[in-house]
Amino acid sequence: MKTHAYTSHVRWTGNTGQGTASYTGYQRAWQIAVPGKPVIDCSNDPLLGGDPALMNPEDLLLSALSACHMLWYLHLASDAGIVVTAYEDTPEGTGELERSGAARFVKATLRPRITLQEGADLDQAHAIHHKIHETCFIARSVNFPVEIDAEFLTA
Repeated sequence: MKTHAYTSHVRWTGNTGQGTASYTGYQRAWQIAVPGKPVIDCSNDPLLGGDPALMNPEDLLLSALSACHMLWYLHLASDAGIVVTAYEDTPEGTGELERSGAARFVKATLRPRITLQEGADLDQAHAIHHKIHETCFIARSVNFPVEIDAEFLTA
């Protein structure tokens, strides 16, 4: 079995001068820096005091899940001779918050809108979605169900 190594550097940038001396005295801001790639400014979920203009961990997880699914879809469609000319997704994650304050995702729904070349086999195009979770790194790593609600168009 091959292994893959990934690295990242996460740095808190929300110290307003007194660190975490009080709960309301610091910002929930941070940066993700992956060697050789642009830095991403992030914040906490706005429900928890974060900046709504910045990506938060939940946004990043849902986006990673959607992107991994898309990349595998494109790969498997190409292998199957199905020509995809456009792909976009508006995924939605559902979380729950326990009384203790602990939270988790309980499901995600991917809503890919896929444009196929005229004459594509729609049954085969639909079937590809069910094969992806056998191989998608992110989908195989999450512990919540991932549903697919795909829409197909032809160009």
